[in-house]
Amino acid sequence: MAHSRNSVAGLLYSFAFFLQSFLFGYGDVSYSFPEEMKTGSVIGNVARDLGLNVGELSVRKARIDSDLNRKRYCDINPSTGDLIVAERIDREALCGEKASCILKSELVLEAPLVLHRISLQIQDINDNQPVFAKDEIKIEINELAVKGSRFRILEAHDLDIGQNAVQRYVLQTNSYLVLKMQTKLDGGRFAELVLQKELDREEQREFRLLLTALDGGSPKRSGTTTVHVIVLDANDNAPVFSQPVYKASLPENSPLYTVVVKVAATDADEGLNGKVTYELSRISETGRRAFDLNHITGEIKVIGPLDFEEESVYEMRVDAKDGYGLTSDSKVIIELSDVNDNPPGISLKSLSNPIPESASPGTEVGIINVQDKDSGNNGQVRCSIQQGVPFKLVPSIKNYYSLVTTGQLDRELVSDYNITITATDEGSPPLSSSKSVQLSVADINDNPPVFEEQSYSAYVSENNKPGSTLCSVSARDPDWRQNGTVVYSLLAGEVNGAPVSSYLSVNGDTGVIHAVRSFDYEQFRSFKVHVMARDNGSPPLSSNVTVSVFISDVNDNSPQILYPSLEGNSFMTELVPKAAHGGSLVSKVIAVDADSGQNAWLSYQIVKSTDPGLFTIGVHSGEIRTHRDISETDSMKQNLVVAVKDNGQPSLSATCSMYLLISDNLAEVPELKDLSYNESNSKLTSYLIIALVSVSTFFLTFIIIILGLRFCRRRKPRLLFDGAVAIPSGYLPPNYADVDGTGTLHSAYNYDAYLTTGSRTSDFKFVTSYNDNTLPADQTLKKMSDYNITITATDEGSPPLSSSKCVQLSVADINDNPPVFEEQSYSAYVSENNKPGSTLCSVSARDPDWRQNGTVVYSLLAGEVNGAPVSSYLSVNGDTGVIHAVRSFDYEQFRSFKVHVMARDNGSPPLSSNVTVSVFISDVNDNSPQILYPPRRATPS
Repeated sequence: MAHSRNSVAGLLYSFAFFLQSFLFGYGDVSYSFPEEMKTGSVIGNVARDLGLNVGELSVRKARIDSDLNRKRYCDINPSTGDLIVAERIDREALCGEKASCILKSELVLEAPLVLHRISLQIQDINDNQPVFAKDEIKIEINELAVKGSRFRILEAHDLDIGQNAVQRYVLQTNSYLVLKMQTKLDGGRFAELVLQKELDREEQREFRLLLTALDGGSPKRSGTTTVHVIVLDANDNAPVFSQPVYKASLPENSPLYTVVVKVAATDADEGLNGKVTYELSRISETGRRAFDLNHITGEIKVIGPLDFEEESVYEMRVDAKDGYGLTSDSKVIIELSDVNDNPPGISLKSLSNPIPESASPGTEVGIINVQDKDSGNNGQVRCSIQQGVPFKLVPSIKNYYSLVTTGQLDRELVSDYNITITATDEGSPPLSSSKSVQLSVADINDNPPVFEEQSYSAYVSENNKPGSTLCSVSARDPDWRQNGTVVYSLLAGEVNGAPVSSYLSVNGDTGVIHAVRSFDYEQFRSFKVHVMARDNGSPPLSSNVTVSVFISDVNDNSPQILYPSLEGNSFMTELVPKAAHGGSLVSKVIAVDADSGQNAWLSYQIVKSTDPGLFTIGVHSGEIRTHRDISETDSMKQNLVVAVKDNGQPSLSATCSMYLLISDNLAEVPELKDLSYNESNSKLTSYLIIALVSVSTFFLTFIIIILGLRFCRRRKPRLLFDGAVAIPSGYLPPNYADVDGTGTLHSAYNYDAYLTTGSRTSDFKFVTSYNDNTLPADQTLKKMSDYNITITATDEGSPPLSSSKCVQLSVADINDNPPVFEEQSYSAYVSENNKPGSTLCSVSARDPDWRQNGTVVYSLLAGEVNGAPVSSYLSVNGDTGVIHAVRSFDYEQFRSFKVHVMARDNGSPPLSSNVTVSVFISDVNDNSPQILYPPRRATPS
């Protein structure tokens, strides 16, 4: 019948639990399952039971949270939504003898934060057998005990509950004692031995019986002990306790050996029969470790640590036994009071680290959970963080807080935050705990590079070596890593009609500016370029700065004598009247210097003359004047060698020869052939002399008129040439111009040319321009640069006489050929991570023109490579065509690119041609493997 009652009670309990689960509110779920299930066993599908989408579990970081004082016995499979066993569950260890064992957990979902309560009803299984506290139970029975006397025995203890607990006892068959089960007022059951036959101590002093305790599980489990029956003399009074139940209360922090309660029992018998001793008969293992009973005095003392949070109430049974075995028992209940002995516990459930500096105020960074094991006010917690950080804690639900930003973050001001979270309870005195959260601010590209100076100036002397360093620019970017990595490049532009990259290059990594070619002060004195500093962010930011390059002059040009002209093989002669007085202007040497400043200050001196004391020259003017009056004894033919020097260090010079004829009458003029190149036996010279004599009267009259006018106006020099007269008026070679500051070409000089009377029109060919050449229409000057022309003159006498003259004629070049590259295209191969400045390849172009028309200058055409100017990747030597890498290449960024190189000559106008250069970047093993899955996440503490 007892077994039937227990079955009915179990069914009612299961039905009530099912009804509770069915009626549980929205958002909560309950499960019932037996203890000792294997790890990984499925309890139920929580996603289905809560109406959740399985696909959201991973996204919302679904997890099972338990109280701080509990282990995590279950977990959730985010792929299926199954609630699974995470650790073996022992109901007896968790709940002891409690009839109901319920674990409470929470399903936590983020974004937004949602909690679902989960109740786990742990069902007992029959995994424990009944155990007697002693291997042998001693029972002393007075021989006067009458039939029907009852003797209570020590009960067996089974950790299981309900049907799985101790249900009945079986006593070994004997003649004296039988076993009877009794029910207490509180529903508990105990066993008694009933004397069915009087004992006779003289017949049998003692005997032992086997006692077996059986539970109601399936299969059944049992435990045995020996009942040692000792027959005593008559003792008819059992001890009696002063009260049936003893209650005591003490704080959990009570010191050791504190007396909790004292039990007392009395026995009306005397002597040994009335001497009472005490013994704990039923107490939990934690109770045995915490309390001890004095067998003589009945005092219960503290012998171990007490923890209200672990166990708040202890129940035990105390047996009082007299000297001859009569016993009675009493119940002792000890309640612990809570003290504030546990500081709050802080758990970091989620953390977004790092956080971008662009995060707006109010962005959630992390989720904090705070719990205190204490109860009442001792378990009430308030949370705070330190001042001076742009973060705050926002309360959420049930001890959860959100860590959010309160202001704009700036990584360049503060890159890392050490946030201290402090939790304080409401106890007296209050206890607190702190937790540090390290939070990094992720950089975004919000700062452009800033140059250290508003502008830069570079000074370089002309004729510098290509590749020489001019200056260095520097820009700073406070951003991090690639956002703060600055790359320098030249902005596209022109200098003197050529791309700026043909003059300068900038190292993309260091900002050092190099000269690509040699500069010429006489070509230009200064120029400006613009350098761009760009970071590697996405999108990139940049800034520009102006670099002014100033070229200083060096004395690299010797003076150039314009008059007398040094071109051709003819010589120049001037006529000086015999009546010229001292100080008379005879002629003037005109020279210029392409340099500037003191390098162009010219001085003149006569280094050689036929009569050293006759003529003098102005040191700075170059005017040749008579030093004294001309006398009859002076030689008619005067040869002067004039040196022109500049003021440079060291100075450069040039010389010229001037031939002067002292005569008032052309008839007195000696044969000019002596001043010409040796042309012996020239009959043409004889004819010219005869012609001069025949017209002497005309020239004498003409000379007298000139002498009369010499005091009225400045005399103009007259030049005589052997065979031809060609003196341009105010002619300057096209390659020279006035140099500011020198004063060399500020005056104009006019010269007249005269033909002798014996000259015939057939002797000369006049052209429209001094620089033009006259050739027959069927001839061209393209194939040869120099001609030796032999001119033969033959008379019509008998026999005819003739003479010849050789004329050397040079063909002046014009810029009619563009540079031509030796190859149609070029390819360059380079390994990544190359050193800046390394040589990639060389291009070469030929120009058949002469001098500057054939001088080739190389430059990069403007363009972009991977969004950056091509000049930030490559530079080309303007003179040699060697192409260098300005920066280090990265195969993972791009594997090849093309640039265009222009070859341009220095003609006027210049001609050019282009060629394509393909650059191929080869890979090197410079990257370690990158793990994509599983992803790395910040580990919450």
